[in-house]
Amino acid sequence: MKVDLPATSYAVLGLLSFGEALSGYELRKWAESLRFFYWSPAQSQIYSELRRLEKRGLVTKREVPQEGKPDKKMHSITEAGLTEFKRWLNEGELEPTVLKHGLALRIFFGHAAEPGRLKALLHEFIERAQTALNELGIVQEYTQNTEGFAYPALVADWGEHYYKAEIEFAEKLLKRLED
Repeated sequence: MKVDLPATSYAVLGLLSFGEALSGYELRKWAESLRFFYWSPAQSQIYSELRRLEKRGLVTKREVPQEGKPDKKMHSITEAGLTEFKRWLNEGELEPTVLKHGLALRIFFGHAAEPGRLKALLHEFIERAQTALNELGIVQEYTQNTEGFAYPALVADWGEHYYKAEIEFAEKLLKRLED
């Protein structure tokens, strides 16, 4: 049975496919590691995806009582959800990569920028990319030292190369602007 879902739904199913029941909050925390290469969903987006997946029988929800707080809603992937996730992973078509790069857009229109603005943006970009690279190091360490995370470790390594290349090219652009 082929289900037509957005990639975000498959990302949520994928996070649940590691086997642990997770709350929406915990899913959001796990999804933070995806931001280095795909997307960083809002908490509301996680919850709307969970509702969509639950309606289709791909995820189940159970409530865990908590003292002094609302009950915690824990979500698990169903057999149907795991089957659909694997179908998408193994048979689904790869969607084209879309480059949405705010700095590239501003440089494209650099003819209208104030003097020094593009250099300032490039410096800011390099600083942010370096911060992301440092944060990615934490993800790399975790994935490389945790059983069952060999594939996320590969993507963390890919992310490291990506951010290093972004920094290297931004530094080249700075030099070209200065020349």
